[in-house]
Amino acid sequence: MNKPEVRIGGVPQTSPSDAREVKTDEQAAPTESEQEKTLEEKVIDELRQVFDPEIPVNIYELGLIYDIEIDEQRNVAIKMTLTSPACPVAESLPVEVRGRINRVPEVTECDVEIVWDPQWGPDRMSEVAKLKLGML
Repeated sequence: MNKPEVRIGGVPQTSPSDAREVKTDEQAAPTESEQEKTLEEKVIDELRQVFDPEIPVNIYELGLIYDIEIDEQRNVAIKMTLTSPACPVAESLPVEVRGRINRVPEVTECDVEIVWDPQWGPDRMSEVAKLKLGML
């Protein structure tokens, strides 16, 4: 049975369990629209598959990603933060981010840096995240 697709503002939404599903070879084949995406869009798509285990919203919509830089050699540098310095996934989340980004075929290498300035707050969340968390 197919799962219903949920869209907010025209953007398809996924749950953390969807992000953990293994793709078959048939599903993994890029579509024409995926081939037309920029590298930054592909990186953002991967970031939207990473979830804070305590919050049912991906880290991109949570506003944990502060900067994405891509150089001419297709090296990706990501500056991100965590919801708090005592975050229980402080060690594993950057590793997961790096792993997801390195899966993008065009990426040469990915570096993830945790930064604390500016401090994260709910004001950094997207409207999609606020809606999912009942804050709108």
